[in-house]
Amino acid sequence: MTPSAPPPSKSPSHSLSVRMFDQLVQETADSPGVTRASFGPGEAFAHQLAASVARDLGLAVTVDIAGNQYMKWAGRDRSAPRIIVGSHMDSVRHGGNYDGAAGVVAGLSAIADLQAQGFTPACDIVVMAIRAEELVWFPTPYCGSRMAFGLLDPSEYDSVTRSDTGRSLADHMRDEGCNPDALRAGARPLDPATIRHFIEVHIEQGVTLDMQGIPVGVVNGIRGNLRYRHGRITGKYAHAGALAREYRHDAVLAGAEFVQVLERKWDDLTAQGDDFVATMGEFWTDPDMHGMTKVPGSVQFTMDLRSLSNDVLMQVDAYLRDMAQAIGDRRRVTIDMGAYTNAPPAIIDPALVARFEAVARRLDIPTLTLPSGAGHDCATFSWQGVSSGMLFIRNQNGSHNPDEAMRMPDFDKAVQVLAATLCELA
Repeated sequence: MTPSAPPPSKSPSHSLSVRMFDQLVQETADSPGVTRASFGPGEAFAHQLAASVARDLGLAVTVDIAGNQYMKWAGRDRSAPRIIVGSHMDSVRHGGNYDGAAGVVAGLSAIADLQAQGFTPACDIVVMAIRAEELVWFPTPYCGSRMAFGLLDPSEYDSVTRSDTGRSLADHMRDEGCNPDALRAGARPLDPATIRHFIEVHIEQGVTLDMQGIPVGVVNGIRGNLRYRHGRITGKYAHAGALAREYRHDAVLAGAEFVQVLERKWDDLTAQGDDFVATMGEFWTDPDMHGMTKVPGSVQFTMDLRSLSNDVLMQVDAYLRDMAQAIGDRRRVTIDMGAYTNAPPAIIDPALVARFEAVARRLDIPTLTLPSGAGHDCATFSWQGVSSGMLFIRNQNGSHNPDEAMRMPDFDKAVQVLAATLCELA
């Protein structure tokens, strides 16, 4: 059968989702905002809450050796590839209540609505609560989902440490009853061949939907990135009044020109229709050496470049290295961008994009199709060849801050689109 979507205010899931969000904020509050550290008590509470709600819905709950939790609604054909709806439940320190957790709550809410309408899926539908997505705790991307596929480098279990404790990932995992040694030895809890689709619901982490008055976004790609953590400009310190301009090796002025070059390149790429964003997140002089009356001899910086095209990213890298050489030669400094890390863009299944859009039109829910500038666990599934899709929920104040302001009517609309899509897919 194909159930019709109930009005959001009458949806069986509405009270469920409100209750879950209220409990999450009450139990993980860390003023201002909430804190759910990866492999910490806040994240553990969120997983326990999701498991309790899932069992109330009659779902089977299991946890893999990486700590990822699976809440399974059994389908008619248990051997058929399953559909996974998932997201993470950790947060940044003093973050918002919805980043990540909204995706797990949405999955459980959609199942509650479909159950209330008498729907039985043809295949298993699994809600997955993923561990350790937020890079701020363990500096390795998509930690929980990569562990699920056996993709984490064995050395990282001991070499990667949590930012607040200094203890290793392996130690924190053991505290939560996980088995890092089996993962290090090659265990793979998830097999891509057993997954038909992966769908992630997430608050938009920018304000595009809010600025355009649209409640739900359909993601058409996840930007890849180049990240430079150790950029440095080296000149010479000198007296601010005594040294003439033509003899200076001013690191700050060279850095300012380099930033302008980056922005002009951004302008050119935008004008020709290429997807691209850039951020100089840190840019500072040495506090032990700088001073008002000194020509600055050193600048350190970080740089984050993102695009839906890895070719664009590599072209920008080559261009900036050429310009760094030219600026450095002219200003008598050395601009060293340093090594980078490269996360390639993630492909969103165009068929899922089209289906989300069609379902939303049928439900008379306005949507906007847009890229995701932030990374998500969905990227890990996409890289493994799994058909992957994402829905965004309008968010008034961005994310990674205590002022996230997702409105429940918007969340309910996203759940409607998700539930109707799951009905069609399963």
